[in-house]
Amino acid sequence: MTVTQRRGRRIMMTQDELDAFLAGQRTCRVATVAADGRPHVSPLWFCWDGTALWLYSLTRSRRWAELRRDPRIAAVVDDGHDYGELRGVELAGEAVIVGEEPRTGVSCPQLDAPERMFAAKYFGLDTMPYDGRHAWLRLVPEAIRSWDFRKIPRG
Repeated sequence: MTVTQRRGRRIMMTQDELDAFLAGQRTCRVATVAADGRPHVSPLWFCWDGTALWLYSLTRSRRWAELRRDPRIAAVVDDGHDYGELRGVELAGEAVIVGEEPRTGVSCPQLDAPERMFAAKYFGLDTMPYDGRHAWLRLVPEAIRSWDFRKIPRG
């Protein structure tokens, strides 16, 4: 994972801040590349394990079809209402499908931790409920950019 920020280093998040922020947020916006080259952005639930963003996506979605054709992806997670409260993270790289499509619960050790985190975060459960319509994408970011406007000195 590479931090590619040249500007805004004063307001970028530390690794601990980034981990806490991503653990506490619920929705990201995922950008994929359509066949004609246009971006396609859609909201999605996720979990962060400290090194990868895990996305639980419908397998019969435009997003899934686009990622099967072109795995390049970017995701933005942001928060804040007033200008001085704005903070967020952009993660970019290639998505990798992990586990079966769609996910039915067949043993997949790579998914043990993400599924526990996801089930607790979104469903308040200890184990993942499967609906036979979703599957997992893993984004190990090649680039991360972050900002936290709360770090901007106030005059």
